[in-house]
Amino acid sequence: MEFITRPEREAIEQRLAALIAHRPVISQRIAEARALGDLKENGDYHAAREQQGLEEAEIRRLQERLSTVSVIDENKTSDVVFLGSMVKMKQVDTDDVDMYRLVGEASTSPPLDYTEVTSTSPMGEALMKARKGEVIRVNTPRGVRRFEILDIQ
Repeated sequence: MEFITRPEREAIEQRLAALIAHRPVISQRIAEARALGDLKENGDYHAAREQQGLEEAEIRRLQERLSTVSVIDENKTSDVVFLGSMVKMKQVDTDDVDMYRLVGEASTSPPLDYTEVTSTSPMGEALMKARKGEVIRVNTPRGVRRFEILDIQ
């Protein structure tokens, strides 16, 4: 089961609604292209059919995803890191302090004041259910990095 925040679910639902609302437009394009005649050499018809197939596949994927996700309440304050938590961490070896937010899905326009970490990434997996004061180990391509959790919001 995948965990996501309420805003992430709303973004998926909006994308799904937009795709469903676009169905009549694609059907109209197919009908107009079909009216032009010979379908073998009709590029507009084939392009519209291909777009229709891609959008229908995306609709099915989003519907399936929404049926299996679980929405968490990100407003609950806790001493344990969970989806939606803002975490202030210090890299042990360098003393660099940064803010991270554990998310189910990265946004298309990342914020500037913190770094989004998906729950399925190595850092996200290490952060999940960690506590304030704990040192977590993250396996990266450049080796293991350790971070101390300074604060959880």
